[in-house]
Amino acid sequence: MAETMERAYDWNDEIENDGQGFTLIPEGDYHFGVQSFERGRHGGSEKIPACNKAVLTLAIMGPEYPFKKDILGTVQTNLFLHSKFEWKLCQFFTSIGLRKHGEKLKMDWSRVAWAEGTCHIGVRKWTGNDGKEHESNEVTEFYDPEESPFRAVRMDATQAALDGFNSQGGTFTPGKF
Repeated sequence: MAETMERAYDWNDEIENDGQGFTLIPEGDYHFGVQSFERGRHGGSEKIPACNKAVLTLAIMGPEYPFKKDILGTVQTNLFLHSKFEWKLCQFFTSIGLRKHGEKLKMDWSRVAWAEGTCHIGVRKWTGNDGKEHESNEVTEFYDPEESPFRAVRMDATQAALDGFNSQGGTFTPGKF
């Protein structure tokens, strides 16, 4: 029986697990959950000055979320803590419900783990050091919950459930208790 617990290896241990492989998620709008958050440092580049960065691993949910919590894959994204990217930081914190659009916010990274929101996943093509063209996923936008593409779907599903309940003799009216 294969060992399923995580553990550190000794220098002479035997290994065999090749991993799960990479799953490219088709471009589109998805629900996400923050699977992990790490503090990092960007050393600087032509486009981005040296600055701190948040390295997020997002679990991307399937189309039946929240009824079925299928994870399609994970996407890693960096949030650079620099004024050039304040807009993306604002998008992220708004998406996970810790900020309202247009308001000031002191970033509280302790509340990021396991937070959920919606985003747009894109497919980026790039050429590797091996000279081959590769594809990977990237988060191109985090959505405000009030403007999320899924908001209308949730509202429609809620209304359909209420209509079904009321048609069966129920007397629930939203807003009246």
